[in-house]
Amino acid sequence: MANRPDGDVWNIVDNDKNSQHYGRNFKLDFAYISSEEIKDVVKDYVWQNYRVGNQTLSSLRTVKLDSFRYIDAFMVANRMKSFVEWDNNYVDDFVSYLKTVLAFQRHTQLSYHSQKSILDTLKSIIYWCQLHRPNDVPATEIFTGNEYTGVNRKLKIDFIPDDVVAQINEALRTEENPYLKYGIIILQSTGMRIGDLLKLRIDCIKPHLISGYTIEWFQHKGRKNKAPMPVRSECVAAIDKLIEITSGLREEADEKDKDTLMIWRAKGGKKADQVYVPTERAFMYWLDDFIKDHDIKDANGDYYNLTSHQFRRTLGTDMLSKGTNLNVIQEALGHSDPSVTKRFYADVKDKERAEVFKNVGIIGNINQIQSSAFDNPSEFEWFKANKDKGACMCDGYCTKPVVDGNICERLLKRQKCYTCSRYITTPEYLEAHKQHLANLERQLEEGAIYGEHYAEHFIPTIEVLKVIIKRLEELQNVN
Repeated sequence: MANRPDGDVWNIVDNDKNSQHYGRNFKLDFAYISSEEIKDVVKDYVWQNYRVGNQTLSSLRTVKLDSFRYIDAFMVANRMKSFVEWDNNYVDDFVSYLKTVLAFQRHTQLSYHSQKSILDTLKSIIYWCQLHRPNDVPATEIFTGNEYTGVNRKLKIDFIPDDVVAQINEALRTEENPYLKYGIIILQSTGMRIGDLLKLRIDCIKPHLISGYTIEWFQHKGRKNKAPMPVRSECVAAIDKLIEITSGLREEADEKDKDTLMIWRAKGGKKADQVYVPTERAFMYWLDDFIKDHDIKDANGDYYNLTSHQFRRTLGTDMLSKGTNLNVIQEALGHSDPSVTKRFYADVKDKERAEVFKNVGIIGNINQIQSSAFDNPSEFEWFKANKDKGACMCDGYCTKPVVDGNICERLLKRQKCYTCSRYITTPEYLEAHKQHLANLERQLEEGAIYGEHYAEHFIPTIEVLKVIIKRLEELQNVN
């Protein structure tokens, strides 16, 4: 199909044999877009990106068209008839709109990730048009690049903590869903993406030339085969079990799925009793049930929020923690560039470090601090009266310097206040933090001859200071 389809509803079959959704019909519905001019631009954007292979049908429908509903609603509310009308003020208003609007289907507040994804859709369309349809969009830059930078959010540590890994592995002993049980073992061993796991072939295991086995699979995101990867015996056994469990289902499966490892018979719903490959959403639901059924909780006593991608992050982080070369990890995870590996994977798997980052207190204006930062109203009132006196430190504020009539020992000794949940700092102290970091790094360099034990006294504080400085700079840029 060389020409753009007619009408507002397109039905396009994914004919890419390397796609996770090969053979699936995608319904692309543009009917909701109010302005015909805007609709024409969006249709052109979707069609051209699909035709040249820049984006998959799945991404164009589930990411771009679903996200555009919010863009269209905002433009309707502001009586905007074309993309040309967008400017930086409208972008600011749109960001505010995303923070308050409820999700169309769930009727809950949009998550930070969803808000960013929606704005990214707008950026993608605007930037594409600047190259291909320049007369339909603003000629000047309307985005600052700082719309969503993670300011005032907890630093996210994506690897699974060791205590949770232990709970997961113990629970696998009694888990009755074989697809989840053996799927988790494969994810832990290989770090593959969930889409690749669900499309894994029954001939993926090959004998190693010297000893043991290797595993091979097609990486759908990069559209290339994964180089043979040595694999543990537990993973080989898990795959053998899945082959055994699914052997009786293969005759009933579609021709394209007959050699797929994870085929199952649906027990309910619209596809009850049909044999097909489970979806990513189904696996997500299995993970949720797994956590609750086995009472797997985090350090705070809450159910652990487990995702399939965290097994990938955990494998990469484990390898880094053991000193594995970054290029080796890049190859193992199938990243296009080692900078991707370094940017998205923690450099040390350290439970204490993760907890430290959670306690870093950042606020734009100390006068805007909320009562939720205090244990009781009297402490809040005391702080408001003393924030310029007893609560003020050389590089921040202490929200509770006195405990049971005694001044906090950490405050007196000035040791690691950065990691205390009662410590708060603001942009006015940015230079003080930079100076302190420079002094510590100089001491670390000068004291290198004393070995690792000397360095251990400085490195934790240096790491926290880097996080504080980065977040204060982001906050300062926004302001």
